[in-house]
Amino acid sequence: MTTDYTDQELIKKWNGFTSHKADVNGTQLHYVDGGKGPTLICLPGWPQTWYSYHKVAPELAKHCRVIVVDIRGMGSSATPPSGYDKKTMAADVYELIQQLGLKQVHVLGHDIGGMVAMSLAFNHPEVVAKLIVADGLHPSEGMMQMRLLPAPGTFGSKIDNQQPYTWWMSFNQVKGLPEQLLEGRYRFLLDWLFEYVMVNAGKISDFEREIYAAAYNQPGRIRASNAWYQTFNQDIEDAQSYSQLKMPVLGIASNVSFVFYQYALPMLATQYQLVHLADTGHYMFEENPEAVIEAITGFINAVE
Repeated sequence: MTTDYTDQELIKKWNGFTSHKADVNGTQLHYVDGGKGPTLICLPGWPQTWYSYHKVAPELAKHCRVIVVDIRGMGSSATPPSGYDKKTMAADVYELIQQLGLKQVHVLGHDIGGMVAMSLAFNHPEVVAKLIVADGLHPSEGMMQMRLLPAPGTFGSKIDNQQPYTWWMSFNQVKGLPEQLLEGRYRFLLDWLFEYVMVNAGKISDFEREIYAAAYNQPGRIRASNAWYQTFNQDIEDAQSYSQLKMPVLGIASNVSFVFYQYALPMLATQYQLVHLADTGHYMFEENPEAVIEAITGFINAVE
């Protein structure tokens, strides 16, 4: 990996943050830590790493202690052969919280990180004071209804907000082949994906894209990140035993996920708020960090 893209170099861009590794739940997680106050655990999504929080974490660290974790299989965290169901990945984060001596934390998850964050709240509610899920809810049976083919006229250069076609959900189910196709070529996927799901893909710089390409160009990390998707059936089965969340929940929805959030949140939580970023695509931390920071700080600071 190019030196400029190592955690040791990248963390220098985040004033007051430090980089660490911890052995938890039979694996190893990488995380960065900065700021003081109530703790906010942040979990990134596919196909990014801890660095995806670079526009929001330093600002949030002015209000609280921010810990951004590379989930199992991501970034510099380990890539074990199994354990990519969200319940196991939530146990990874739970053990990290215990190891750090924290009793209760706020949790923020984006994309796959949102799924892990929700699983943490379902399985270890005693440690989650408030939950924030940004374009990433727990896997549900609704996934079984996703289209094999796009609706006529809806599959262009930008995702259709009403009838999104997310073909990679199926592609990432395939074992072995993605590693052969994408090793050393992951930048092609990144560029296409950011353009497709963002309103303004220019908000993710070439430097950031190279960071993620460097991380995901390796076959082991392609395998591990695809495994997040390959465990959805197990996640859906696990969800059958979950009860509604009792802690305050904030949903932050992009232009494409708002309708789904409106339907899903009332079933998932007894008390929730929903923020709609109508002119913002899926990678909202880069595209609209100001609105994200405002929503998060307002939610965390609110007296219940």
